Amino acid sequence: MSDNDTSGELQQQVEKAYASRTALRIRGGESKRFYGRSIAGETLDVGRHQGIVNYEPTELVITARAGTPLKELEQVLSDNHQMFGFEPPAFGESATLGGTIACNLSGPRRAFSGSARDFVLGSRIINGKGESLHFGGEVMKNVAGYDVSRLMSGAMGTLGVLLEVSVKVLPKPETEITVVHELGVADSIRKVHALARRSLPISATRFDDNTLHVRISGTEGAVLAAQKTIGGDVLEIGNDFWQRLKEQQSGFFKTESPVWRQSLVSNSPVLKTEGRTLYEWNGAQRWFISDSTPEAIRDEVSRHGGHAVCFRNCPEPVQVFHPLDSGLLKIHRHLKQAFDPESILNPGKMYEEI
Repeated sequence: MSDNDTSGELQQQVEKAYASRTALRIRGGESKRFYGRSIAGETLDVGRHQGIVNYEPTELVITARAGTPLKELEQVLSDNHQMFGFEPPAFGESATLGGTIACNLSGPRRAFSGSARDFVLGSRIINGKGESLHFGGEVMKNVAGYDVSRLMSGAMGTLGVLLEVSVKVLPKPETEITVVHELGVADSIRKVHALARRSLPISATRFDDNTLHVRISGTEGAVLAAQKTIGGDVLEIGNDFWQRLKEQQSGFFKTESPVWRQSLVSNSPVLKTEGRTLYEWNGAQRWFISDSTPEAIRDEVSRHGGHAVCFRNCPEPVQVFHPLDSGLLKIHRHLKQAFDPESILNPGKMYEEI
């Protein structure tokens, strides 16, 4: 694994950009460049800033530089029978830790273990003035106050350039199996919520095409006991099935139409907008493929208290992220002003007006 600290170069480039008010486009591995709004600017290459800063397997925490390839970190963790608990999608061999955290993307395990943001313990960043700042640490704490490290998760680089991230990791489960039921969407939603009340070691669910898939993870005894309770047929290629879902390589995602990510309360009913839907996270995350207007899609999601992001194949000039109400927009602007007063870091990546 490469060990290359380019933080000094990165800081100097941001300082110069701040002085000249030059917009910067932060680049890592570019595996997720499709996500968010297209932006212009001088390239700030974080991809060369690589290496593990600290990793003690017994502490269940790894700290690495932002440009460190995700696959290399996952291999190091796997060698120690550990994993990232939020099961991050890579969307390409070049995916980095920094890009993963900046996008706050989580995989099938998210509803049962937590999101990427939930596992971030600390970070080092460069703010929009070129100042190096450190937040959090490498231990779990439960204290009152604003958690700035987690604020960086999902900010898409608009509040700071991630240099290092400390992430809590989990032991890998002893065994996993996937069971399959032939059920419609409404029955699938009812079943997974009934199962959730029984404290079973479920680590992923998916339902579409009148089929419910449930992954069970844990010790061999616990998994076998849960299998008897849940029932269904065992899927022999379970690991590959969830990997393809996580990386959006399954047939559902092979489309040129817009792919929307809908976030709702998990027991929300089937929405009425015309299109195809794949349900994850017990129904809380719904991948929706439709050529309906963004207004129609978002109005229906909002009616049930959710929000919708245009994830892939977004036609211009669609607003990628769900529009903010006036109160949230004010908060976003204040945060941007505090961390990036000249708006040089990925300006407009999430919202045109920020």
